[in-house]
Amino acid sequence: MHQRSPDPRAIMAGLLSDERLLRACAERDMGAVFRLLNNRGVSTRQIASDAGITQGRLYDYMNGKSRVEKLTVFEQIADAFHIPGHLLGLARRAWEPAPTAPEHQRADHPPPDGDDLAAMDHFRSADRQTGGGRLYGAVVRHLSDRVALRLVSTDSGPQVFAAAAALTEMAGWMAHDSGQDTRAGRHFARALPLARTSGDLPLAAHVAASSSHLALQSGDPAAAVQWARTGLDLAAQGPRIPALTARLHTMQARALAAASQHTPAARALEAARRDLEGAPDSAHPWLSPFDAAALASESALVLRDLERLDEALTQAEQAVALRAQAGRARSLALSQITVVDIQVRRRELDAAVHTAHALLTTSPTMASVRVVQQLDELRRLLEHHKRYPPVREYLVRFDEARRARMLLLADLIAPQSGGIPA
Repeated sequence: MHQRSPDPRAIMAGLLSDERLLRACAERDMGAVFRLLNNRGVSTRQIASDAGITQGRLYDYMNGKSRVEKLTVFEQIADAFHIPGHLLGLARRAWEPAPTAPEHQRADHPPPDGDDLAAMDHFRSADRQTGGGRLYGAVVRHLSDRVALRLVSTDSGPQVFAAAAALTEMAGWMAHDSGQDTRAGRHFARALPLARTSGDLPLAAHVAASSSHLALQSGDPAAAVQWARTGLDLAAQGPRIPALTARLHTMQARALAAASQHTPAARALEAARRDLEGAPDSAHPWLSPFDAAALASESALVLRDLERLDEALTQAEQAVALRAQAGRARSLALSQITVVDIQVRRRELDAAVHTAHALLTTSPTMASVRVVQQLDELRRLLEHHKRYPPVREYLVRFDEARRARMLLLADLIAPQSGGIPA
């Protein structure tokens, strides 16, 4: 007797927290979505029939020979298998329930667990001053010892999942700060379904922004743009949080600028400025702040890539001034690196060397491999001008300071594959 294929909608409902499905939807890779359904027993005949495509076309999608491109096809696939519209960058489908406010904003729902928020604030404050390298283990232990068991409790509420998502996303940033980007990507991939499960769409959008940043740092601006768009789609379905949408527009601008798409990048950056300046912000317990200093820092990088160097330098210097006032050691160092980078590109070598010398006083015990990596990039940029005596003298001093710094950070760098050359 012919065995009936499982109900694909029921299968899909069980996949909505699977990071493989979420990644496939974010990348609009319908072939991967179809493979996940097929692997769970849904026949290719039924998948093709429900999606309204031929089996031959289905095989092409599943084998990676072609991709879905038309909006109408994405819509019929979403409706056939009940894939929520926002996962594919679509409008809310007719069969989806109307969106509701995140649980923490409902009057009848208790606020987030105070211990989790206190831990989050403590980790965040320490990370800004010392870097994330030596805090990473503490965050992971907090997740495993204090949060993980509550996730499987029968009376666990949405806020447990929100706490798990926020702390997992923080662990991802600390892994990134330690130079472990593969591990950071895994944390971000875990954080997104946790945030979705909590019902906190702003938190899910916040995680998407972090994934956009990581994709850009990994040299994949196309993926960075897609993650930023995914975040904006999620943010549009929740309460208005201007700082969040400003951050997402900024990440979109950075990725577009890196891809040499100058006009769209400039539009996205302007949208970020309007969002941050045009409306009072809304408080959110789990989102790290995106303020004027952050916007100035990111704007400098966008404008640098757009080759608008005068504006870029103004923004970078503003970021340095704001970071110095706030006492944000790592952010200040990264902003100073940007200033030197832009000054070198403007052929202002004396100014660049002056600023670069100040960078060498950055605490060598700061556990941020990311700062070391960017200092190394700066050194390579200055290497092109080593015939100029002040630059040559700086490079000698830089190499001496770097050797001392690497000895102090050896415990962070040694476990990495390849590491950073000493």
